[in-house]
Amino acid sequence: MRCERALAGAHQSRRPGQDRSTRCCEALRDLVRAREDAKQDQLRARQRLGKVLLRHGKRPEGSMKAWTGKYMDWLKGRVHFEIAALEATFLDYVQQVRHQAERITELEKAIDAAITAAPAQIRAVVEALQALRGVAQLTAVTIVAEVGSLSRFENAPALMGYSGMVSSEFTTGKQVRRGKITKTGNGHLRRVVGEAAWAYQRRPWVGGFLKRRQQGLEQEVKDIAWKAQTRLHSRYTKLTARGKNKNQTVTAVGRELLGFIWAIAVRTEA
Repeated sequence: MRCERALAGAHQSRRPGQDRSTRCCEALRDLVRAREDAKQDQLRARQRLGKVLLRHGKRPEGSMKAWTGKYMDWLKGRVHFEIAALEATFLDYVQQVRHQAERITELEKAIDAAITAAPAQIRAVVEALQALRGVAQLTAVTIVAEVGSLSRFENAPALMGYSGMVSSEFTTGKQVRRGKITKTGNGHLRRVVGEAAWAYQRRPWVGGFLKRRQQGLEQEVKDIAWKAQTRLHSRYTKLTARGKNKNQTVTAVGRELLGFIWAIAVRTEA
């Protein structure tokens, strides 16, 4: 009886808006991960089809880029096999590639609809994060869905630790040695931030899609995004000049990018 009363009191003390925001983040997380699964399935389907074509010497003439519309038309109109069993295998693999592409398209439409129906605070954070270079809508949605409210972290290093992009440490007495990143945090967050970090190898610039994404945002958010461009590009250049390989450099840039993500999200949530 006491437990029932305690649970009832706990439910009454919750704020409806907070519950809805939490449920929305959880639903977005499942939807974004479903798209990620579809992308992995698409990659496997393409690899299977590509191996069949390679084994039987089927290649397009000229320099045709794989998996484009023109390439798929070439598969449909020019690639055939005399043996019925092999033709059936080929057609099944082609159908799987098309199915995965359609699946990804439908999931992306569902993500767009979910963002439109999300609470105002979530939409605001998703829009604000897109001020950063390399962080388009899907990346911003993934960050919000995987982390939830970023203001729950006291500071940026706490978010970096949550992502697993911080160096491991081996300490013996006064000797401190740094190793590879821990990878103990959220792997989905680490992946999208790492992909976004590659954009900072280019010189700072605002234009095109990035300029359109920044329209209507607060000037302070734009200033943080510009500071991120200048600092992270400089960081990328210096680490590369020191002989670090690109993967190490991008990991270091991604870790600092999380600091700017935290700064923008905390300001927007406030």
